[in-house]
Amino acid sequence: MRKRSLLALAGTATALALAAATPASAAGAVLTTGSAGGTAVAVGDTLTAPLASGTSATFYSSATGTSGVKCTGSQFTAKVTGNPTAPGTATESVTAHTFDSSTCTSNVTGVLGVNGITIDNLPYAATVASDGTLSVTPPSGSVIQATVKLRTLLGSVTCVYRAPGLTGKAGNADSSITFTNQQFTKFSGSSLCFANGFFTAKYAPVTDGGVRVYVN
Repeated sequence: MRKRSLLALAGTATALALAAATPASAAGAVLTTGSAGGTAVAVGDTLTAPLASGTSATFYSSATGTSGVKCTGSQFTAKVTGNPTAPGTATESVTAHTFDSSTCTSNVTGVLGVNGITIDNLPYAATVASDGTLSVTPPSGSVIQATVKLRTLLGSVTCVYRAPGLTGKAGNADSSITFTNQQFTKFSGSSLCFANGFFTAKYAPVTDGGVRVYVN
């Protein structure tokens, strides 16, 4: 019995020693490819995502209304700047956020079409937490800014909207990022530019070199 107890003790001690020697990274990174808990996304990798199939990016005048601008073509690009062990918060630099103006329409009275939508003051900083919370912030002393150029009966009208930051949600079911009613306030523009713009869009799938990205 004593010999068996000593062997059991030795086995327990060995297991504890192996556990202590296991690197923390074995728990997996916040951002992985292929599957949840898959291969860690490397710092420096570029992530891209188009609008989810069959959806639109909308910029409406109110959170509950349907008046404003709608686009069926949009994409964002971000560079991974930090991907720690999960649970944690990964960091990214949003280097591009584009809208294909040929896919954009407007139902605002007096507006004939959309000449273009650009996102200014890039790059933006972004964080993605293990719970899926996504935050986008502008450089220090700056703002997130969208410039919307509308075609009207009186010629081209430029509307500039600003927001202090954006909050979204990442989902692993379809490797998506969703923004819902993110409020922008008009900074400049004619009376045809509505006072507030509420941005809603779902981007999916988020990929790294064509492979889907997951949040852990």
